[in-house]
Amino acid sequence: MIKELKPEYQPGGSKRQFILDKAVDYLQTPGFQGDKHLFCLDVLKMTETEYLEALNKATNGALVEEALWK
Repeated sequence: MIKELKPEYQPGGSKRQFILDKAVDYLQTPGFQGDKHLFCLDVLKMTETEYLEALNKATNGALVEEALWK
């Protein structure tokens, strides 16, 4: 059974930034990035942009640097 996010943690909620900040910590932990991506989008209801911003913060800007040099 999957639990739902409380309204204050959902997009537009008063505590949404807390979830976005915790996602950065979560993305830094070991594990499959694909699984983390799906969790962020499906469970945390992050947009693709929010996910990419969190991933960039988690990699200390390496994501943007990689995109600029390709």
